Amino acid sequence: MYTPKAFSETDETKLHDFIEQNSFATVVTVDNGTAVASHLPLLLSRNDGAHGRLIGHMARANPQWQQASGRQTLSIFTGPHAYISPTWYEVENAVPTWNYSAAHVYGTFRLDDDRDRRREIVRQYVESYEATMDKPWSVDNADADFIDCLLDGIVGFEIDIERFEGKWKLNQNHDRAKRANVVRALREAGGEDRVQIADLMSRILDDTSGE
Repeated sequence: MYTPKAFSETDETKLHDFIEQNSFATVVTVDNGTAVASHLPLLLSRNDGAHGRLIGHMARANPQWQQASGRQTLSIFTGPHAYISPTWYEVENAVPTWNYSAAHVYGTFRLDDDRDRRREIVRQYVESYEATMDKPWSVDNADADFIDCLLDGIVGFEIDIERFEGKWKLNQNHDRAKRANVVRALREAGGEDRVQIADLMSRILDDTSGE
C-alpha cells in the first residue's frame, strides 16, 4: 500500500484496535498468478504469535482455501472514509481528496480443519458479535444436530500476523487551521462516515496540540 510518511500508522496497539473495530476484511491470496479474494469477518487474538493472529472460517465450497494453505495472505481492513471538498479548506488553489483509514495485514494462511476447532471458532464468533445484544444468542441455543450440519459446511483457518501496513489519510499534510476547517465542515455535512472521519482528525489534532 502506498503510504506517505505523514499518513503512516505503525503503533501495534492502535492497529489491533482498528482491526477489532473494523473486523470485516477482504482476504486476498494468489493462485497461479490470479488474485482471489473473499469477504470475511476475522477475529483477532492479540497475544498469539509475534504480532497477533487472525482467526476465521469460510465456506467449504469456497475454492480459495484449497489453494491458500501455506501461502502468503493479505487481509485488508477498512474504516470510515469521506470525500473532502476543496472549499472546506477556505483557501485558494486547493484540490478535492478522499480521507480514509485502512490496515493491510500480511501472514501465512494455515488451515485448521479439526472439527472441534471449527466448533470453537464458531463459538468465538458468536460470543464476540453477540456480546452487545440485549439478549445474546448462543450456539447452545440451537439443536446440536443443526450445528453439526453447519460445521460440515465450513473450514477454519488462522493467519499469524507477520507485518502490518497502516494508513490514516486525514489531511496531515495540511496545516492545523485547514484541518480544523475540514473537521467543522465534515460535522456540519453529517453522516456516519463523515463524523467518524472528523473524530479521527480531531484526535490527531489533539495529539499534536503541544507540538
